[in-house]
Amino acid sequence: MEYSDNHLRKILKRTKTVAIVGVSANEIRPSFYVARYLGLKGYRVIPVNPGLAGQTLLGETVYSDVSEVPDDVDMVDIFRRSEAVPPIVTAALARWPNLQTIWMQIGVMHAQAAAEAEARGVDVIQDRCPKIEYQRLFSELRMGGFATGIISSKLEL
Repeated sequence: MEYSDNHLRKILKRTKTVAIVGVSANEIRPSFYVARYLGLKGYRVIPVNPGLAGQTLLGETVYSDVSEVPDDVDMVDIFRRSEAVPPIVTAALARWPNLQTIWMQIGVMHAQAAAEAEARGVDVIQDRCPKIEYQRLFSELRMGGFATGIISSKLEL
C-alpha cells in the first residue's frame, strides 16, 4: 500500500487517542513497545486485549473489546492477524461514529474491512506501523530507517 507522507503526517498530527487492539503486556512484543512509544509521544493509548481485560497497562485500564472502551478514540491500531480484522473494524465503526482512522500494523491487511471503513469516511492505513511512520516523518529516522542520533534503541523507564 502506498500512502503519501502528507497523508500519514496529517493522520498522526490530528490523532490524540489511540485504541490498540491486540496489545501485549510483554515488554519485548512489538505491540507493547509501539503502545509505550506512542504514549511517550503524547498520545493517549487505550489497550484492548481480552486476555488482559481489567488489568492496568501503561497507566490505562485494558478492555476486552473495542465496544467496551468508554472513551472516544481517534484511531484504532490493530495488532491482530488479517483474518481477525473485520469484526474489529465493524465493532469500532459501531462504537465510534466519529472515528477518524483504522490503522493496521505491518503484515495486517483486509480489503473488505478497509472498504467498510472507507465507506464511512474513515481513513484506513494498512501494512504500516504508526511508530515507524512517526519516527520517519518527524525527523527521528531518515528515509532508509537509519538512526539520526536523535533517538536510541534504549527504552527509558
